[in-house]
Amino acid sequence: MPQPSVARASYHHGNLRSALVEVGLELTRTGGASALVLRDVARHAGVSPSATYRHFADRESLLAAVATRIQDRMAEQMRVDAAPRTARERLRAVGLGYIGFALQEPGWFDVAFSDLSAVPGGDHVPAPLTALVGALDALVHEGSLAPAQRPGAEWPCWSAVHGFALLALRGPLRSMPPDAVRGAAERTVDAIITGLLAD
Repeated sequence: MPQPSVARASYHHGNLRSALVEVGLELTRTGGASALVLRDVARHAGVSPSATYRHFADRESLLAAVATRIQDRMAEQMRVDAAPRTARERLRAVGLGYIGFALQEPGWFDVAFSDLSAVPGGDHVPAPLTALVGALDALVHEGSLAPAQRPGAEWPCWSAVHGFALLALRGPLRSMPPDAVRGAAERTVDAIITGLLAD
């Protein structure tokens, strides 16, 4: 398979880490996680393979950095789609924005979430989850969701949109026309919200 065309990254002293992540973003955009090979990243950045180890201990640490950058881009798109809106509309837009990003950027979605070991652990919260949490908290603030129903509500919401995205990218929904997929996505998100807000 031919390699994607990646412009040679230019960087100044001290910016190699950023340049390596940018090359990683370009390689994975069409190729997914499997396209991230340290030797290829170094070549496109114009450095020796050993130079990458000054900033990343191994492929997994670079993949984690690329995944974090993708998650940030995804969350930003979700937030743009969601504002300004009522709390319910915001939650709906966040869910549809998650699915929309996955369908528009399947390579990046693969990197961001298919290998969760690539997502930094500890106190790191993936940016899309932060956007979802904010939308759910807004429902409580608005009075649409009872405070007692809020704890843990992010997990069924995230599971629904993530599962739908996988079905649309790799499962039976992938053969459906785009309009039909969009309609099914809307129905899925609306069903989750209706269930969440039911007494």
